[in-house]
Amino acid sequence: MTSFYFPFVLAVGGMLFYHLAQKSIPKEMNPFHATIIAYAVGIVLCFVCVLAYPGKRSLIGSLRDSNWAVFVLGVAAASIELGFLLAYRAGWKLGVAAVATNVAVTAMLIPIGILVFKDHLSLRNILGLIFCVLGLVLVARD
Repeated sequence: MTSFYFPFVLAVGGMLFYHLAQKSIPKEMNPFHATIIAYAVGIVLCFVCVLAYPGKRSLIGSLRDSNWAVFVLGVAAASIELGFLLAYRAGWKLGVAAVATNVAVTAMLIPIGILVFKDHLSLRNILGLIFCVLGLVLVARD
């Protein structure tokens, strides 16, 4: 597998296990405790991975070089974790919650990408988004 496809496979595999795990967390468990435990496991995994993927800077150096985005990413990640956990506890279906949030976020990111990051959309991209929204409507209806 080339380095081009590996990140995609890693993200898809991670999201698959992410949603399966989120849906399977006991309802009696405090959602904040579940998130703390999950993040502790993630931090340990990252420390282990640093050994195989060393950077040019130390952790302290990276902390010094961090900007606002690194800290907002932490807030965003915790919001995603808690949002899905609470959505599944509220009765959202596994596939619908994932599709609905991804389509909604994509719809919001498109104008941001175009205006801020100068992204360009082809006609194929626009048609794909239309099909995603139509798919969301079909999936969300019981």
